[in-house]
Formats: sequence, structure tokens, C-alpha cells
Amino acid sequence: MVSTNRLRMAAACALVLGAGLFTAGCSSGAAPATFDLTAPREGVSSGQGRGLLVVAEPQALQALDSQRVVIMAGGGIAYLPDVQWADRLPKLLQTRLIQTFENGRRIRAIGRPGDRLVPAAQLNSEIRQFGIDERTGEAVIEVSVKIVNDRTGRILAGEVFTSRVPSGGATTGAGAMATLDLAAQALLRDVVRWTSARI
Repeated sequence: MVSTNRLRMAAACALVLGAGLFTAGCSSGAAPATFDLTAPREGVSSGQGRGLLVVAEPQALQALDSQRVVIMAGGGIAYLPDVQWADRLPKLLQTRLIQTFENGRRIRAIGRPGDRLVPAAQLNSEIRQFGIDERTGEAVIEVSVKIVNDRTGRILAGEVFTSRVPSGGATTGAGAMATLDLAAQALLRDVVRWTSARI
């Protein structure tokens, strides 16, 4: 019969060994490179702004509601290895959209739901596509946008914006991320100009 002391020693050894394997597993592999989106300053300025607007965090399917970067291939989606966004994509896009409005000074006051604003309208959006299309070699972004009366909930205007930028053959790594940023900047300009004309 095995003594109690020996059983305790064996259990302790197993625990230490398991912890060592867990630590080794966690430490293997480099952390993914982190990339951001740019809020454009050129092409959005209009001088004195008017109206009050809040920008809601965009809605997105689970595949896009993360820090992972999508690549569309063969009718399905995968994720680019070794890269990630600086935050969840919907939150990151919301932040850069607000900054683009601020850069253009097209709205008198801009914020998020919950900020101490009494806005005339809220900008709701849905990210439909945001990634690299491996088949066409393009960065593709598609976002549906609606301006909603903040008091009545009535939709005042709606539009679907699409931005496509050739990736120049770069479908992975920093090259792909730079192309996605350019596509995002073009889309942000279009959304800001369109929305500002209707507030």
C-alpha cells in the first residue's frame, strides 16, 4: 500500500509539472502585431458646424466583432495570422468616426450615447464587410448607416457605403493592414460628408 506522504509528494510533483507545461504553452509564440485605423483630416473640413449628433457603436456579426482581421476566401472567411486591431473593430470604427467628424468641424457637437448631449439625431450603423478579399486582391469595407431622430426613433435617412482599395498583392501582414486603413479613411470621409449634409 502506498503511504499518504508518498501520495502527497506525487500530487505535488504533478501540480508543478502541469504548471510548467501551462507556462511553456502560454509563452510560446510571439504576440500578434497590433494596427490602428486613421481618422482622416483632409477632405472633410467645412468650417462652422451645425447640429448635435451622437454616434452609436456599430453593430456587427460575431465574425467581425473582435480584434481579429478578416480575410474573405473561397466563399468563406478566415483570419489573418499574426495581426490584430488595436480594439474590437466596432468600437475602433466608432472612435475614428467621431474623430473624423471632429476633424472636419461639420457638426457643432458630437459624442457617444450616454454623453451629456441633447442631440437632434443618432447615427446608427452596421458593419457588413471589413477585410481583405483574397479573390480580387482588394480591401473591402461595407457599412450600412442610418440617421435616426433621437426623440421619435424615426429614420431620417439611410445609405450603404462601400470602399474598395487594391491591395497591390499584399493580402497578409502590414501591407494588407495599410490597405484596409486607406479603405477605411475613404469610407469615413464619405459617411461624414453625407451625414453632415442631413443634420
